Amino acid sequence: MIGILAIIGLAFDGAGQLRSMQRADNLAAEAARTGGQSIDRAKAIEGGTKEIDEVAARAAVASYLAAAEVTGHTVEFPVIDGEKLVRVHVTITYDRYMLGLFGFGNAVTVSGEATARALTEGP
Repeated sequence: MIGILAIIGLAFDGAGQLRSMQRADNLAAEAARTGGQSIDRAKAIEGGTKEIDEVAARAAVASYLAAAEVTGHTVEFPVIDGEKLVRVHVTITYDRYMLGLFGFGNAVTVSGEATARALTEGP
């Protein structure tokens, strides 16, 4: 009976952990997309380059993730080929229901990461 419960626990908590990993990736992608929409309007209106406004992007990412009740995240702005991007790393915790009974930890931390760029030109 203990073996059967362990197998059920592996299946149940394994699937839950995979769902949490997918959720972390999805949240990171959407938060990066939200941050990528924050361009420096003053510079763009003057005819300058259209690039991501770091302060506004950080605020947009934080607001989006706060609405999703996620507190663990980091935001970076790497420059690749002269273009500023926004990279979001999200960390969430999955609480195990069954595997904790068999000596595994009660929780596992999973993370997701995504990078977005500002779309500044037409299709």
